[in-house]
Amino acid sequence: MDPIFVTKTFVPPHQEVFDHMKRAMEKNWLTNRGMLVKELENQISKFLRFEDTKMFCTNNGTIPLQLAIRELGKEGEVITTPFSYVATVSSIIWEHCTPVFVDIHPEYLTIDETKIEDAITEKTTCILATHVFGNPCEVDAIDQIAKKFNLHVIYDAAHCFGIEYQGKSIFEYGDVSTCSFHATKLFHTAEGGAIFCKDEKLFDKLFARHNFGHNGFVDIDELGINGKMSELNAAMGLAVLPYVQENMEKRKNIVEIYKNELFSHFEFQIIRPLTNYNYSYFPIIFPTEIKLLESLIEFEKEGIFPRRYFYPSLNTLRFVPQKTNRISEDIASRILCLPLYHDLAKEDVERIIKVLKR
Repeated sequence: MDPIFVTKTFVPPHQEVFDHMKRAMEKNWLTNRGMLVKELENQISKFLRFEDTKMFCTNNGTIPLQLAIRELGKEGEVITTPFSYVATVSSIIWEHCTPVFVDIHPEYLTIDETKIEDAITEKTTCILATHVFGNPCEVDAIDQIAKKFNLHVIYDAAHCFGIEYQGKSIFEYGDVSTCSFHATKLFHTAEGGAIFCKDEKLFDKLFARHNFGHNGFVDIDELGINGKMSELNAAMGLAVLPYVQENMEKRKNIVEIYKNELFSHFEFQIIRPLTNYNYSYFPIIFPTEIKLLESLIEFEKEGIFPRRYFYPSLNTLRFVPQKTNRISEDIASRILCLPLYHDLAKEDVERIIKVLKR
């Protein structure tokens, strides 16, 4: 039997990708914001039904975080979550800011908004929170705290493409939201990402920074880097986008099977009410880390490869300020993401469930 990995890239019909690539190649314009990148940005904005939010694509999903932190962090303290992918905290440190960890909610797994105020100091400049596995943070409470202390809010929304919360796109919250278009994501451009922002002045600054600081072809107004998406990546995105809704439904069906079969054996992340979810991930929480490790051994025997995600808790990494976050450390030791992708066969889902029950 073929191995089953935690995820699998959705590859659209090859000819549809080639047709988009051909348009770019016929113009001999493969980078520097060609027509495909601009077309993709327009199509994404329509798909997400934005009202007053602007976005632009980038060459990966980490660059948007670094751009936002560079602009808003001001080398100060950034309050963040220990339960996220390493890119969240490494971007803070890379931009010469100091991460200050706040523990997570034990059910939603997002940053515990009730603990944020206690972590604020005179050096705090930002709150950088992750919508964990696409589950929205308590955005209203975080917004109120930010306004009270005159802080900026950045959301790491890497997993959130297509998610709506309280009737609008999750990307419309915060000063800046970021997303990953990595090949493992529900929507992808093979490698890529995006940055979302409502404030026009801030958007223009971030946009300039992702293009070496250029304002037009000649003038350079900002310190910048090369964060531009290529036309070839945009071609992939244009071919993938029409299939996102269908693939979301396929993932939802698989998640429902998992839940129906496993609800009495494991804890699940609780999705916040008023969320229109995208089913990008399906994490389960074991009663103990020992049980998780035993299951990994059994999975490997069957050629099944789930992922310990997010592990370890980021506050335990050697290059960050050490601070105990009891809930995050506990959850990180017991959580496992099960295989979930568009064409995961029902018999393979049953194999996975069988191993877990055994």
